[in-house]
Amino acid sequence: MKKLSKLYVGLILAFLYLPILVLIIFSFNTSKSRSVFSGFTLEWYEKLFHNELIMTSLGNTLIVAVVASLIATVLGTVACIGISRMRKAPKAVIMQVTNIPIMNPEIVTGVSLMLLFVFFAARMHLEFGFVTLIIAHITFDVPYVVLNVMPKFRQMDANLYEAAQDLGCGPVRAFFKVVFPEIMPGVISGFLMAFTFSLDDFIVSYFTSGSTAQTLPITIYAMTRRKVSPEINALSTIIFVVVVVILIVKNMIERRAEKKGAV
Repeated sequence: MKKLSKLYVGLILAFLYLPILVLIIFSFNTSKSRSVFSGFTLEWYEKLFHNELIMTSLGNTLIVAVVASLIATVLGTVACIGISRMRKAPKAVIMQVTNIPIMNPEIVTGVSLMLLFVFFAARMHLEFGFVTLIIAHITFDVPYVVLNVMPKFRQMDANLYEAAQDLGCGPVRAFFKVVFPEIMPGVISGFLMAFTFSLDDFIVSYFTSGSTAQTLPITIYAMTRRKVSPEINALSTIIFVVVVVILIVKNMIERRAEKKGAV
């Protein structure tokens, strides 16, 4: 059974990561072929940084992801403070409502947000672009922040906040000195998840971006109508490496924090 379980886990990991491995290998291919490796080169990485369309789209994607994730993290954390103080029945209802955007198909979210922006565009001269894109990303990012932060509120002793106030802290200072350090891992995880979903999103961005704020997934989709350049393989490899490094650093920080807590 142990051998079968290991084989099963190995097959799952191969299924998940083999396509990424192929992408990384062919990002160093001398030819544009996606099936025959002709030789090693860094040409596509060099051309990537000179491709104005890809770099502009990448810049747009990073701006939207960072801004939307930061705002969503603040809104989600504040929402968790309010939800944690609710009674059991209202809290359960609010949590179910919060989970709807996560379960809702992205195409429904994208189309509904597009129609909402069209409604306001006709009355408030709102144009599709960075503003609509950021609002749309905040909309589907907030539930993921709540999903990560709420368990930290459940784990925390509810009396700590009141104890800090009894010892002389004001409400705001008590929150940042006592509560915030306790929920910090959930806040960081919520931010990283929101950032990842914003970076990766295509469907909602496609319906809410307009022509002035094209994100990287939309640019890549437009390329698939012709032929995807190996420069995209190079960019995907860089993004994958950055994500892996961030995860390693995050895990190292959490392990050090756990060791300090144990001591």
